[in-house]
Parts: sequence; structure tokens; C-alpha cells
Amino acid sequence: MIKAVIFDMDGVIIDSESVCDKTWQAALAEDGFSDDKDAINKCRGTNYADTCEILRELYGDDFPAEKFMARASELFHQIENTQGIPLMPFAKETIEYLAPKYTLALASSTKEASVRRLLKDTGVLGYFKTLTCGDMVSHSKPDPEIYRLACASIGIKPEECAAIEDSPNGIKSAYAAGLKTVMVPDKIAPTEEIEKLCWKICANLKELENVL
Repeated sequence: MIKAVIFDMDGVIIDSESVCDKTWQAALAEDGFSDDKDAINKCRGTNYADTCEILRELYGDDFPAEKFMARASELFHQIENTQGIPLMPFAKETIEYLAPKYTLALASSTKEASVRRLLKDTGVLGYFKTLTCGDMVSHSKPDPEIYRLACASIGIKPEECAAIEDSPNGIKSAYAAGLKTVMVPDKIAPTEEIEKLCWKICANLKELENVL
């Protein structure tokens, strides 16, 4: 029996991945690098520390990962401040549908200050009992630590929680922590390997009403 639903944020609740793609490519170009989607896809769902490590593995030990991340973040904030970051389709309606039935929590690899700001700006912060964020864990997704901590924060066993994720890293993290995984793909379609880790796969958030 499912008692709680734990959401990822980026690419699930807010449409930030599209903005990240633009700022990522722009920041890489400024440093003379290009992205063939391999790098950004490997980093989807990971926190700051793990992203820097992946970037050095892909581009070399001398890649200025911290400088790159700071520039990408600066470009992201420019778009956020001028245009705003929208909710994903059906996000608020789905959260409002689930809130009376389940405990809602969040497990995002983004740092807490950014999570709170983005959820507040989009009007959904108050629906979540707890926020577990990338700067609260040593290793984020695909490591299961963030989901284990999220479950502990609401006092509900992992096997009684469903995780709503869009990325393979997120699915791997939630599955390894023992949650029932629901994938709502955004930028990356599920592979056969990922499909085996999913309890359900939904085309959009609205379909969660048929699952939960």
C-alpha cells in the first residue's frame, strides 16, 4: 500500500531541463567545448559534486568544472529572472489531486535554496511535507542516499512510497532505495534496462491519476 509520493523536481514539476540544455550548451561553447548530449544526459539528476566529477571524466582532469557550473547557473538565473521557469504540463493539477490522498515529499538533486525558490515561485512549495536536496547528501542520484533520506524525513518505509522521476539516474536511485518507481520521461526515453526498474511509465503527469 502506497502512503507517500516523492517527486523529483527538474523535468517533473518544473520545466527547467529545457532551460538547462540552453545554458549548458552556451557555457560549454564559451569554454570552447561542445555537447553532443552525452554529457548533459549523464548529468541529469545528479548534484553539483557528482556533476563536476562526471564532467572531468568526460572532458579531462583539467576541465574547469566549477567555473563552467557557475557560468551555467548564472545564465539559468538570467532566464529565470526575465522569463520565469514554467511548471510542467499538469503539474499543479496532479499535485492537488494527490495531496489529499498521500503524504507528498520532494527529492531533488538541486540545492535547497534553489528548490525552495523555484517551488515558491511556481506556487507549489506548500504541498510538500519535506524537501530533500542535493546539498544534503554526499552523492545524489543514481545513488540511493537521497531517496532513503527523503523516506526517513517523512517517517514512511521506502516500499510504501512511490517515486516520480523523469531521468534514468533518478529511476536508478529510487529503485535502489526500494521505492515503487514511476517514470514520466522528459528529455530521455526509457531504455529496456530502465523499463525493468519501473513500476509504471506514464506519458505525462495527468496519467498518474490512473496509477495513484
